[in-house]
Amino acid sequence: MNHLLFLDAPELIVIALVFLLLFGGKKIPELMKGIGKGIKSFKEGLTDIEKEIKKDVNTNEKQDTEK
Repeated sequence: MNHLLFLDAPELIVIALVFLLLFGGKKIPELMKGIGKGIKSFKEGLTDIEKEIKKDVNTNEKQDTEK
């Protein structure tokens, strides 16, 4: 049984309704937009870190070959 966190449709519907009641219909799109921006920023940060690591590895390899 590989369900999403072991939740079935009725549980997901209840969670969605509670979410709707807590935040209201107008706030949910704003909240999702903010979450999307946060995820995008996180991914950009990860790619920047990967680029820095690759740059450092290439620099170290060049230094090792020069010695």
